[in-house]
Amino acid sequence: MKKTLGLFAAGAVALAMTACSGGATPAEPGAAGGAPNKPLDQLVVGFAQVGAESGWRTANTKDIQESFKTAGIQLKFSDAQQKQENQISAIRSYIQQGVDYIAFSPVVQTGWDAVLQEAKTANIPVILTDRAVDSKDTSLYVTFLGSDFVAEGKKAGEWVTNEYKDAKEQVSIVQLEGTTGSAPAIDRATGFADVIKANPNLKVVASQTGDFTRAGGKQVMEAMLKSQPKIDLVYAHNDDMGLGAIEAIEAAGKVPGKDIKIVTVDAVHDGMVALTEGKINFIVECSPLLGAQLIDVIKKLNAGEKVEARIVTNEGTFTQEQAKEALPNRKY
Repeated sequence: MKKTLGLFAAGAVALAMTACSGGATPAEPGAAGGAPNKPLDQLVVGFAQVGAESGWRTANTKDIQESFKTAGIQLKFSDAQQKQENQISAIRSYIQQGVDYIAFSPVVQTGWDAVLQEAKTANIPVILTDRAVDSKDTSLYVTFLGSDFVAEGKKAGEWVTNEYKDAKEQVSIVQLEGTTGSAPAIDRATGFADVIKANPNLKVVASQTGDFTRAGGKQVMEAMLKSQPKIDLVYAHNDDMGLGAIEAIEAAGKVPGKDIKIVTVDAVHDGMVALTEGKINFIVECSPLLGAQLIDVIKKLNAGEKVEARIVTNEGTFTQEQAKEALPNRKY
């Protein structure tokens, strides 16, 4: 987590609204500062979403929109369709509109300094959700709210290591990566690799992006089944790509979960169903339900309170039996 942790520093908001912006003046990292102290129904927040590439993202969007509605805070929402240029345009639009806060889930880690500096100059605090940015200037955002992606990769690696602890020959693993350059894709691969390297019999023989989509996972898996003489396990960076891989494996006449084991990350409804059916063997949870925590951050900033530099969501893992128990009450 050294790289990821180095990204995070706290800031908050200071002083009252300025004449040129509806936002508050960001304080120095680690300071609480002042705040607009507006009534909640007068706050305006701009949220720039990655897109709707997966069941996880759809659940994340729904939860955020419902949380803002419940809190009575006006939300301006945009869908970037997985394109960084669209997110940057949306953020600039929010700046021009003079919103009080901007929150977004970055498509990729790099290339944000210019637009975040524009937000800082306009005195609009920025909150990162779900994904981090690779910026040396941590004063450009207030906090990062989301999962520990490296830890998720490690949890997946620990299951694989335990599952094949008695293996006497090479275990051939193929990896379906998330969107190239995105924080979850980078960190989930890193965490997984850090754990499985302890067993020399565990080897990733192929790794390619499926862009976090079911169609992408299916397409990549189809190619890997043709190019790789032996595949023992699929590690997919999200459920949707794993579900796409299941389609490809079944079309090739093999049994997912048995002939080829599958480990995924997210624990969305369709993934959990596949786990109960034995088509997926293990899922690491990554909760999309960040709305309530985001509202809490905004309320604290609005009241002039300090927020943590890094707010991690609490998540677990699921085996088949655990999924059967949890599925009836899942919210996503």
